[in-house]
Amino acid sequence: MSAPPDAPGAVGLVGVGHMGGAMAENLLARGWRVSVCDLDAAKVQRLQEKGADPSADPSDVAIKNDVTIVCVVDAAQTEDVLFGPHGLAHGARAGHTVLLCPTIAPEDVERFAARLAAHGIHTLDAPMSGGPARAREGRMSLMVAGAQPVVAAQHGLLHALADPVFLVGERVGDGARTKLVNNLLAGIQLVGAAEALALAERLGLDAARTLDVIERSSGQSWIGTDRMRRALAGDTAPRAHVSLLAKDTRLAVAAARAAGFTGPLGPAATAVFARAVATGLAEQDDSALLQLLRGG
Repeated sequence: MSAPPDAPGAVGLVGVGHMGGAMAENLLARGWRVSVCDLDAAKVQRLQEKGADPSADPSDVAIKNDVTIVCVVDAAQTEDVLFGPHGLAHGARAGHTVLLCPTIAPEDVERFAARLAAHGIHTLDAPMSGGPARAREGRMSLMVAGAQPVVAAQHGLLHALADPVFLVGERVGDGARTKLVNNLLAGIQLVGAAEALALAERLGLDAARTLDVIERSSGQSWIGTDRMRRALAGDTAPRAHVSLLAKDTRLAVAAARAAGFTGPLGPAATAVFARAVATGLAEQDDSALLQLLRGG
């Protein structure tokens, strides 16, 4: 008797850092068989101790599974995972499905999907949002674009990974476009929250009490609350590095420019993140923007 379509199955996961590792933990806790691969052997070992199957490289992951989640940082890493010397495309059988979760340019998603299709491999453009804690609980969000039959075939996996799952269309690349719009706003809101609290301190206000007011008033934003609470508590453990929103806001502004649109705030936020990277904060948690803007 075959298993119901939403029963836990087997899946590969390449890239098990903050988000990928949390996704793997979530799937393992739900009874999925998870193969993992990462350049950092310690991250693989930690998940192996939780029941994951370690894999030598992305090709090995693809040999073991019919679906692979790619959760690396940027387009260069994604290309290597997919098509490098030990890339997924060398091990995947026709009909394999790849979930592309990194935040990358839409044209890169389209390019990768076309190359995968030449190998008979399906692509779901599935960038994510929500942070490691929500990913670990299966409460992050996914912005999914891809052919409807491929989406339907992965219903169980998508809904194990995320709640909500947003189906944004069948055109691969629209997941990436949606994510860039979202992350541009997140970047703008984070810069704004850091600027507001830096100003509050300069005006002689208690920053924590001011943030209490903001959280119950018109200035509230989730990312502002989350990051500024951490900054004020001196919690500097990186969850989302400055370099990530620096990349994402830059990509969003480039996508806007390609579409013939120029907004007033996107370029300004991008410049703040670029400044943070230039001053050595790239690998810090992005709540470090408060530290940057305290300097005026």
